[in-house]
Amino acid sequence: MNRRQSSGYMQGGFTLLELLLAMVLASILIAGLSSVTGQVLATRDHVTEHNDLNRQARFAMEQMVRMVSHSRLLLLPQNDKPATDWPEHIREQTVPPSPPIGSSFLATAVLAVTLPAFVDLDGDGFPDADDDRDGRIDEDLPEDIHYDFSAGVYGIDDGGNGFPDDSWEYDDDEYGWVEGEDPVNGVDDDGDGNIDEDPSANMNEDGCPGACGVDDDGDGNLDEGSVDDDDEDGQADEDWYNALVFYLDNGVLKQRTPVPWDESGNGFISGRDYITSDIVENVTRLRIERVPGTLGSVQLVDLTLELTSPDSGEMVSLQTRVRVGGAL
Repeated sequence: MNRRQSSGYMQGGFTLLELLLAMVLASILIAGLSSVTGQVLATRDHVTEHNDLNRQARFAMEQMVRMVSHSRLLLLPQNDKPATDWPEHIREQTVPPSPPIGSSFLATAVLAVTLPAFVDLDGDGFPDADDDRDGRIDEDLPEDIHYDFSAGVYGIDDGGNGFPDDSWEYDDDEYGWVEGEDPVNGVDDDGDGNIDEDPSANMNEDGCPGACGVDDDGDGNLDEGSVDDDDEDGQADEDWYNALVFYLDNGVLKQRTPVPWDESGNGFISGRDYITSDIVENVTRLRIERVPGTLGSVQLVDLTLELTSPDSGEMVSLQTRVRVGGAL
């Protein structure tokens, strides 16, 4: 009879040593599985967060590219001015803030273009940029080309010196407290590196309604009306530059879109009527560069956008180049 047989049946089991060894091995196995599971979960969370940041960054970048490529004119950044010691053609801002270049007071990033013709927020069948609803856009600028009663674009640091609206309302380029020194003629009349950025109410400064000796409105008459009536339609200064602006505010990329109704509540429609939307949060770097040296009417813009997770520090950076009006 086997030594483990007793009273007619087999008695089986594990010794204490065997149980302890089994428990040790099980603990090692569980610890290993837990470590692997933790790594898998951490990797999954990392990939999910990266993809989410990338999705948000791409949405914001696509929004800026869409507006620039459908716009007729880049308003900001400006070209470099010989009399300043910072690069106006580059507007860069970081979070936390980086020091400004030269004697500029504050580094701010801003992208501004004229409102694309596809925008029709009030649904009246006319582009919102067609302020007088005559089928043409930006053809009769007032002395204050944005019609917002401030230097440059209202509330925006046009010149990059750190101070918004630091001149009077007719100084459209926010530089030098001078008005109307650069008419729309394709020439840098004031020698500041920018072209046609500060015209008077008589846009081409030729002393005639519209262009001298031209029947601008096709009614059979030449140069009728006021010299400030640039399209010879019997009105003056009724179609301004509607500035669509992207800027950074406490790490949030915002879009400021002009609207064709009295949003400001001042009783009439002007360049101060706009709505502001949050495009993306957690922006730690925004850089806009007006690419210098482009030929003819071709104007290129380089855009850089960086998002960083406030929790993990995960970062996504996108960069692209877009042609102003390239989709028109």
